[in-house]
Amino acid sequence: MTPPAATRLRPLPLAAGIALLAASLLAGLLVGAAGLPAGGVLKALADAVPGVHLHTGLSDVQRSVLFDLRLPRVLLAALVGGMLALAGAGYQGVFRNPLADPYLLGAAAGAGVGATLVIVAVPGDPALAVPVAAFVGAIGGVLLAYALGSVAGRGDGAGTATLVLAGVAVSSFLAAVQTFLQQLRTDELQRVYSWILGGVGAADWRGLGLVVPYAAVSTLVLLPHGRLLDVLAVGEEEASALGVSAVRVRLTVLVAASLATASAVALSGLIGFVGVVVPHVVRRLAGSSYRIVLPLSLLGGAAFLTLVDLLARTVVAPGELPLGVVTAFVGGPFFVAVLRATRGPVRT
Repeated sequence: MTPPAATRLRPLPLAAGIALLAASLLAGLLVGAAGLPAGGVLKALADAVPGVHLHTGLSDVQRSVLFDLRLPRVLLAALVGGMLALAGAGYQGVFRNPLADPYLLGAAAGAGVGATLVIVAVPGDPALAVPVAAFVGAIGGVLLAYALGSVAGRGDGAGTATLVLAGVAVSSFLAAVQTFLQQLRTDELQRVYSWILGGVGAADWRGLGLVVPYAAVSTLVLLPHGRLLDVLAVGEEEASALGVSAVRVRLTVLVAASLATASAVALSGLIGFVGVVVPHVVRRLAGSSYRIVLPLSLLGGAAFLTLVDLLARTVVAPGELPLGVVTAFVGGPFFVAVLRATRGPVRT
């Protein structure tokens, strides 16, 4: 079955998404307590490419600010935002629900419990174990929320309101578990608390290197599944007639979206609403096909959180707002608007 051209990602929206991301990344590199010249930054980035040698005009201090502080922070913000938005779009495709989101479905809370357990229980530096524990927790949180929603829906599956309520219940329970774990190690309380509020201020190249493989795998799995999610949206009987296994597709997307959530949460902490806001805006602007929504959510989420981080570190300078606080200010009213407009599961 060949999909209509209207459901394919056209060059103009893709170019717009790439341009928005490039502009947000550049703004994140240039703006801050230590001002950096745009020309020098661009030359320094080009000079870092093997075989390219340019005179940047940047001092040693400016180069240190750019490559040791700004660049890893901006790249981490982009990675986290892209993964959360991509995961949100994937969950929405699996559950056919516009409110499905890593934060609301219990995935982020489950990942938080897994990461916190490692932080408080594993001696030394648990950096290698945190993404794995976060992934296991994310999978567990989503499955628990969906199972609870299905039971509450009396076997008819989890509808929009039921799934959201189940996700809230699961997230609240997991938050209590996380609080209990924190009390077991009060010496780690400040570290865990800062992680819960969400942020990328502690970004470094080592941390990026640890989570990039997880993010890359989840992206490479999710993006090609856009066409299959479109087929599932038509109906399971039609999908079966076309040789598409609904169970396999849903399981694959669920695991990949949870891996994307874990790769984000492992370093940034809990940041809500990105997975709701970005895919919904993409649908309104570019179309509802998942071959459009998935890649543009990846780009849009990366740009969105990069700009949110820029706002968080400049609006109260020299202080800094947690990213979760800023996204809640934006996403809270947006979520209410989407909830009001939702009537049952989405089948787009």
